[in-house]
Amino acid sequence: MFMQYLNAFWVGGLICALAQILIDKTKITPARILTLLVVLGVVLGGLGLYDYVEKIGGAGATVPIIGFGNSLAKGVIKGIKEDGFLGIFTGGTAATAGGIAASIFFGCIIAAVFTPKEKG
Repeated sequence: MFMQYLNAFWVGGLICALAQILIDKTKITPARILTLLVVLGVVLGGLGLYDYVEKIGGAGATVPIIGFGNSLAKGVIKGIKEDGFLGIFTGGTAATAGGIAASIFFGCIIAAVFTPKEKG
């Protein structure tokens, strides 16, 4: 049990540290880094390579945004197997619907509870 926590911590930390290095050391905008990580997750998931990272890191590999990309890839692959060509368009959304719905729901709750302030 302790090793699962430790592996999740170092794998998730490594992914986040690499993203932070990109933010600090390059002129790439955070939005592009976010997109890069999602696309990297899709590519690694589509090739079946991210499964090894998930096996080692558990939640440390699935929670960061790169894990979202992997979930999209898995959903599309499953959608194609079940629905053919139409699965390309529906599989990724079906696989990630719970996470998307939760983020919208909690985002609305936070927006209703807190007052936004301007950066200054």
